[in-house]
Amino acid sequence: MKDLPLAEVYQLIEPGPVVLLTTAQAGRANVMAMSWHMMVEFTPPLIACIVSGADFSFTALRATRECVIAIPAVELAEKVVAAGNCSGREGDKFAAVGLTALPASLVRPPLVAECFANLECRVVDTRLVNRFNLFVLEVVKAWRDPAQKNPRTIHHHGFGRFAVDGEMLKIASKMP
Repeated sequence: MKDLPLAEVYQLIEPGPVVLLTTAQAGRANVMAMSWHMMVEFTPPLIACIVSGADFSFTALRATRECVIAIPAVELAEKVVAAGNCSGREGDKFAAVGLTALPASLVRPPLVAECFANLECRVVDTRLVNRFNLFVLEVVKAWRDPAQKNPRTIHHHGFGRFAVDGEMLKIASKMP
């Protein structure tokens, strides 16, 4: 074994696929890339996510308490990175990166048409926002694009490096 710089630990423990988070405030939709999130409950589905206080989306999420988590397949990787490399303060990010906003059914932020899944969410817990920028979201409506068969997601490993889902394993489980 050899020392690993503590600043590199996050590259080993990234929790899941890179997703897009959409928000809407004062009639203006925004989209950002996000990789710091995790499931915290099955039913109702609860997701914890970190949104930096420096992000344009933070203000809208905190004020409106609504968002959409859109899950892109690997084919959208360049657009996802583009969404993560610019700010919504500078204009319409949907147009800038070439993504299509679709109306959601239960929240104001839009779905992302190109993504294989979209999760409409409401903020249900903000106790850790001031300390860690951590929001707990309840998924109130979920959508899946049936035309996208077996989508593969991307996982951020830091500094522009991504892993892509690969081979699936099926191992018997006794968990319900």
